[in-house]
Amino acid sequence: MIVVMNQGAAEAEIKEVLKKLEKYGFQIHLSQGVERTIIGAIGDKTRLKSDALEVMPGVEKVMPILQPYKLAGRAFKQGNTEIKIGNITIGGNTIQVMAGPCAVESREQLLEAARAVKAAGATMLRGGAYKPRTSPYSFQGLEEEGLELLAEARELTGLYIVTEVMDTKTLPLVAQYADILQIGTRNMQNFVLLKEVATAGRPVLLKRGISATIEEWLMAAEYIMAGGNHQVILCERGIRSYDTYTRNTLDLTAVPVLKNITHLPVIVDPSHAIGKWQYVPTMAKAAVVSGADGLLIEVHPNPTEALCDGPQSLTPENFNTLMEDLRAFAALLQRNI
Repeated sequence: MIVVMNQGAAEAEIKEVLKKLEKYGFQIHLSQGVERTIIGAIGDKTRLKSDALEVMPGVEKVMPILQPYKLAGRAFKQGNTEIKIGNITIGGNTIQVMAGPCAVESREQLLEAARAVKAAGATMLRGGAYKPRTSPYSFQGLEEEGLELLAEARELTGLYIVTEVMDTKTLPLVAQYADILQIGTRNMQNFVLLKEVATAGRPVLLKRGISATIEEWLMAAEYIMAGGNHQVILCERGIRSYDTYTRNTLDLTAVPVLKNITHLPVIVDPSHAIGKWQYVPTMAKAAVVSGADGLLIEVHPNPTEALCDGPQSLTPENFNTLMEDLRAFAALLQRNI
């Protein structure tokens, strides 16, 4: 529910409302504006009727949150969530670019990619140490060695690290190294993992499931937020359709929809959506125009020799050209990259 306090409500009146909500086990989000204070409360509404709050001094009205995604919705929080990682912000006016290889293959490969994306203007390095693959015979990642290489790349370049966590068993180890924990499309509805990730103390990049509706996606985010972690970044990465010419269908309509109904940052992964590198730049530009807060792009020093997703990876040269183009698009929208 949303509790709207009267204009000029006294601090003591606000504290009394908060005290009552806490007494009945509600999660509280306090938003104090210039004119009014708004209190978002999530919990079992049968334990505390809205009329019990409406009669309290300083309360103007109490409104129910109708959407099933209580914490992720705009009804709970009007302003945009901005997630700060070191000296960068995801969800602000700057469009953040996360780039790097699909998988960490070797020290030489990773450091070459990291230096290239850093030089082009990326602020975060993406790379998988644990790789969920369709075939059990495909490269599965370097695991802890891969995490150590990512940490070294961060030390040498200053790039923050985005890497995938696959299960609760490896979560503590991945959380030691990662700046952002990625939940892949296959795990979007792994509710046990989502609950554990909520306690890991790291921002979470939540990829959309390959056949998930927007509501299902937001309900997955709700699991993380209900566990106490409100630092959730939504990532559109393509959904399955009947067409097989591209790897998936990039649903850019989801970006403006999400920006309207949720306060969480939204980024786009055109590489996994398209699956063919030559179309990635076009869709990256379209994502920026659609209002995305960031991009997740695969870059490999030598895509023809990549152990994972080479056909969708940009070369460092192509990525540098894309970044130059993206700056011009962002400027038109009065944003930065």
